[in-house]
Amino acid sequence: MALLLVAHGSRDPRHAATVAALRAALAARRPGLRVEVGFLDFCAPGVGQVLSRLEAEGVREVVAVPLLLTRAFHAKSDVPAALARALAGRPGLAVRRAGVLGPSELLVAALERRLREAGVRDADRAATGVVLASAGSSDPEALAVLSGVAHRWQRTGWRAVRPAFASAAAPDTAQAVRALRAEGVERVAVAPYVLAPGRLPDRIVSGARAAGADVLADVLGPAPEVVSLLVRRYEQAVAAPELAVARPA
Repeated sequence: MALLLVAHGSRDPRHAATVAALRAALAARRPGLRVEVGFLDFCAPGVGQVLSRLEAEGVREVVAVPLLLTRAFHAKSDVPAALARALAGRPGLAVRRAGVLGPSELLVAALERRLREAGVRDADRAATGVVLASAGSSDPEALAVLSGVAHRWQRTGWRAVRPAFASAAAPDTAQAVRALRAEGVERVAVAPYVLAPGRLPDRIVSGARAAGADVLADVLGPAPEVVSLLVRRYEQAVAAPELAVARPA
């Protein structure tokens, strides 16, 4: 059995470096489990290249875990299509597709970790408004999930938590920061709900700075909670054979 992390890919070298760090942290957490990375676009190796190599080396079963936080277009279309193409002509290889990472209390714990690392103290919580800034999506399901995450997170003691988007939806990060200021929130923190740096995460950073956010947290990256969540999704897929990827007819 091998675990394949399916990453989106980016022209930004920081993206691949962060994914590599996540793979290394996961491999260290689960010694004895082979962990590989395949990219959908921009970076190498591609998903098909990795699966071809695994089959040639005698691997017969793979769990593919998408490095995606919501069930938007990439999860519903790109990942299944990439896996189906890769499996064509490989009857000796079976792939189970795990669920996307979010929503999960472990992701919220990782967000909290990044905010603490950026200087937010527990004593600041009741006076701090948080902008939960994601890459964005035109998928209503993904937008509703992010709004739900923000709503539930606010109930843990923050002054306010508001979603924001780097693309495809409003408000953007700067607008969300300014809206909190207009509501009388004096201390505003921006928490990027993204796994790795890249073009859209950079929009979150620039929006936070342009609007004068007091705190800007780092991307989630190889946070221990993210690694724990990857292990959970892997184990869930292993225990649920109905998630096996259907082969093309």
